[in-house]
Amino acid sequence: MTLLTRGSPRVAYFYSVPDTSTFRYRAYNVAQSLSVHASAARPSAAWFTAADFEQMDRVLSACDILVLCRNSLYNDQIARLAAQARARGRRILFDVDDLVFDPAYTHLLIDTLGLDMRNPAVWDYWFSYIGRVAATFALADGVLVTNSYLGARAEAWSGKPSRVLPNFLNREQQEISDRIWSAKETGGWARDGRINLGYFSGSPSHNRDFSLVSHAIAELMDENSAIWLQIVGFLEPGSELARHQARIQPLPLQDFVNLQRAIGTVEINLVPLQDNPFTHCKSELKWFEAAIVGALTVASPTEAYRNVIDHGSNGWISSAHVWKETLTDIVRDLDDTRAKVAPRARAEARDRFGWDQQAACIEAALFDNW
Repeated sequence: MTLLTRGSPRVAYFYSVPDTSTFRYRAYNVAQSLSVHASAARPSAAWFTAADFEQMDRVLSACDILVLCRNSLYNDQIARLAAQARARGRRILFDVDDLVFDPAYTHLLIDTLGLDMRNPAVWDYWFSYIGRVAATFALADGVLVTNSYLGARAEAWSGKPSRVLPNFLNREQQEISDRIWSAKETGGWARDGRINLGYFSGSPSHNRDFSLVSHAIAELMDENSAIWLQIVGFLEPGSELARHQARIQPLPLQDFVNLQRAIGTVEINLVPLQDNPFTHCKSELKWFEAAIVGALTVASPTEAYRNVIDHGSNGWISSAHVWKETLTDIVRDLDDTRAKVAPRARAEARDRFGWDQQAACIEAALFDNW
């Protein structure tokens, strides 16, 4: 409550259970960025969870806007919370960062995640999940999204207005990333003779994405013994890379600070994504998390990455059939290429996605022209 009441107007984010998924980007980071400058004349924000439900009456009395985040799946408590907010005349917004509110896309989602379509439990889970997300969305006056592509689909489905509130770094991520960058500069960007490729997976559902590049990586590793692959999170690299197992370094899922350390150990950050409406709704976070620590990104041409990456200037866009050629060109002159691209990418990442650069964007998304 202290953070919430520092400023005016006031925004209460409700995120049922903090997790390792979207909590930091869609609730924690926003509250941090707004509240650091909160004053009587500037807005403030704070986040609350299901554990705080008993005090939500006080929160609703103090706030001007209630934001129900994606993982606040519809139940009696969520319905009651929205009704109480409505009775007090509070604006209710819904925040979502994936195409997980429209049942028409359930088949696409299951296919994209590579789940077992013959398992009834898979269909039961995802239709239930999407239905509950949709029911919470229906309680809101409008929706906050991560990009305009997702916003267009949210508006088409709901008939409600959308505003883009991009994902961005938080203060802790940025501070550790600054230290990682400084250490690289102090060390003259020295390498141990390896060229480290990195794939950073946040969930067990990226096998089909990674399969877009596994053959190209296997061939590169055949041709160049200096190439190593680091895989962080939940991913089975597949049979194509089995012969290079000795040069594959698996790491478990990391918290967001240690994730920056892990990304900072690779030269090239791999972001392969399938080409469909679900992946076009994904944000550009894998680019800015890498750029801020000096790792070069090669990404598939989805909506967000086409918009943020200037090919060859601050990263690379690669269609599925040219991944090997793109990576070969980067590896060939890696040190010279990195010296040109990495500083530019880092500067753009800090300017566009730094935690201390977001107040105006957040205020516009939350308060303007609803």
